[in-house]
Amino acid sequence: MRRREVPEEVARLARAQAGCVARAQLRAHGLGPDVVRRRVGAGLWRALGPHVVVLHAGPLDVGARRAAAVLHAGPSAALGAWTALAVHGLGGWERADAHLVLPPGRSRGPLEGAVHHVSRRCRAEDVVVRDGLRVHRVERAAVDAAAWSPSGRAAGGLLAAVVQQRLSTPARLRTALDAAGGLRGVAELRAVLDDLDGGSQAMSEVDLVRLCRRNGLPVPVRQGVRHDAAGRRRYLDAEWELADGRRVLLEVDGVGHLDPARWYDDLLRAAEVSRPGEVVLRLPARALRTDGARVVALLRAHLAPDPSCPSGPARRR
Repeated sequence: MRRREVPEEVARLARAQAGCVARAQLRAHGLGPDVVRRRVGAGLWRALGPHVVVLHAGPLDVGARRAAAVLHAGPSAALGAWTALAVHGLGGWERADAHLVLPPGRSRGPLEGAVHHVSRRCRAEDVVVRDGLRVHRVERAAVDAAAWSPSGRAAGGLLAAVVQQRLSTPARLRTALDAAGGLRGVAELRAVLDDLDGGSQAMSEVDLVRLCRRNGLPVPVRQGVRHDAAGRRRYLDAEWELADGRRVLLEVDGVGHLDPARWYDDLLRAAEVSRPGEVVLRLPARALRTDGARVVALLRAHLAPDPSCPSGPARRR
């Protein structure tokens, strides 16, 4: 069979599924085992396990590996957890393996490079179709990935990233968490969502709020909006408006801020969004976790009333 003789319906399937087609889909369009065997033998197609064929002989990109994994797993499987979040656009939390969720008793054994998670919570309402593939919705995927994370901090960081990158909201994530039942570490996940609901956008901001509460310091306003010299909206990590009218701004820098280009922009941005008379502090995110006493002492010194300023109601922005 020549390449042009592949039915257009099969060609469309392949385009929608990153070049991958299940053997059952091929049979449904009249392409049986003999056709597959000939084309694989001629080096035109590639067989991936017993259930999936790639309609080319080139390398597989990330999309093709995900498509092959879910097609191999069968119609009851869906891409889940970190893989589903990557499909929905979450950056910075990718996993090399494709993670799939499927009901008990349905696993065929994963392809190389895929991980199967068996779950009794396989509900149609949790699944959407993206790029021709069954994928868990953001909220279900985020709750699963958080529950399967190696630590509470990793779980909280993932939920914070989902909110920060505008893929979901704390309220929607909380609904999904409640629907999941008794997951490991659920109390800590709820506490993180409460902090995110209060304005935090990253685990460093969650750490800051908790540090303030534990040590009797006022909780800052998070993600306040300022405009830089070019008129662009910028967001402050933390801001205190004190009773004597002073303002203290705090920027918490993760390791990504050590990149020279990022560092250069950060310093200029901090200068542009600050106002005369304001104190601007910059702290490494790690210090909030490992050097809390020094951070608390520093904040307490800057947030204490200034005896040279008359006390009174805080000035409005």
